[in-house]
Amino acid sequence: MKRAVIIGAGVSGIAAAVRFAEAGWSPLVLETRPRLGGRATSFEDPRTGLRFDNCQHVVMGCCSNILDLYGRLGVLDRIDWHRETWWAAPPGRPSVLRSTMLPPPLHFAPSFLRLRFLGTDDKLAIGQAMFKLVRMGLSGRHEWRDRSFSEFLEATGQPVGARMNFWEPVVLGACNLPSDEVAANHAMQVLQEGFLAGAWHSNVGVARCDLESLLQPAIDIVEAAGGTIRHAARVRGIAFDGIRANGVVTDRGLEHGAAIVSTVPADRLLKLVSRPMMAADPRLRELETLGTSSILGVHLLFEQPVLRDDRRRYPHLALPGRDTHWFFDKGEVELDGRTLHHVNAVISAADEWLTLTESEIGRRVVADLHWALPASRGLEPVMVRAVKEKRATFRAEPGVDARRPSSRPGGLGISNLFLAGDWTDTGWPATMEGATRSGYAAAAAATGSGGVVPDVPPGRLVSALGLR
Repeated sequence: MKRAVIIGAGVSGIAAAVRFAEAGWSPLVLETRPRLGGRATSFEDPRTGLRFDNCQHVVMGCCSNILDLYGRLGVLDRIDWHRETWWAAPPGRPSVLRSTMLPPPLHFAPSFLRLRFLGTDDKLAIGQAMFKLVRMGLSGRHEWRDRSFSEFLEATGQPVGARMNFWEPVVLGACNLPSDEVAANHAMQVLQEGFLAGAWHSNVGVARCDLESLLQPAIDIVEAAGGTIRHAARVRGIAFDGIRANGVVTDRGLEHGAAIVSTVPADRLLKLVSRPMMAADPRLRELETLGTSSILGVHLLFEQPVLRDDRRRYPHLALPGRDTHWFFDKGEVELDGRTLHHVNAVISAADEWLTLTESEIGRRVVADLHWALPASRGLEPVMVRAVKEKRATFRAEPGVDARRPSSRPGGLGISNLFLAGDWTDTGWPATMEGATRSGYAAAAAATGSGGVVPDVPPGRLVSALGLR
């Protein structure tokens, strides 16, 4: 039985391990941390003993590969689906953007026209830009890969209100960079495939368990194939004999494998490869040019429900024009004999927040909550836990796609070294979908079987209009 050594047990590493196991290989997964998931994981809070996610992650209906992985792991039933997103619109109640039975790209039209936080001019301009995204087709966005999304917004005459209250929340949440810093093709992909292609594509899935639990079934799959997921494994480097990668150097010695798969971020991989490896494999020469962007997750516990008003509870809430970008209702938790209400706030591209203390972060986030839901004013959290992910995603800046390496070595690379991670050339932004695609692609390149799951096809009308 052939052995694959996989560095990292994040989403891409687990995706690769599952596919290697299915192909009849024995995967050895080496993970530094005591848990699965990488940057999309969970931890036990030492102050409270509660389990928190590093940050809130969601999937969408268009994410065919991460949903395929969850299906292989048998955890699809742990995802709650929402066909609407709620947007704060104070002083009134939140507005809802909900898909309907109308054919795409018209499925959001009725609720979009009723959004109260956008003016008539904003809606007209947004509609015109969306139509341009449809007409340019899926391939048309590649012409924008070296330009920022703000240039597209300027070219389509987007008013300030439309930019601040619609485009910016969408782009920040999906790409982890503001519009003037993100590559236009990355933002366009989110809008084309996540908003315009169909009603199912735009559905939002939120796990009702912690993120690590979604990946736990992979342990049984790997072990059934004769493999192992080894935690607390200190990887010191990748061994190279001048032709092949002949193993992974760990604190236990050299781990040999017919295939070596690195799924760690680019800055971490840079520390594992030698200069001779960089000279032998062109994919390794751009690692230091790939930047990162941060995310801040803030867990708040309240004595009363806060994501609600006199009419309903809100499972999530987007905050247009505010420093805090999203709130998610995480349900009830038990602490010291009390039932508390858990809310998770998300701040994308959070560099300016990283120097703040936890109490300062809490005050800013709670101020945004009180702005978004006037009924919550006067309610203060009994606990705030901030989780700073300084290198949460790769920096999807203009021109970055030319520097993202392929999973497979090609004719000039190290023949048995395969790369995975959302930062590799997945064709997707920095998402769990991109991470899964990279793991699937790396395993397929090594085994000759499996591969990336096809995209969910767009609806008929939107395809006829050009989105194909």
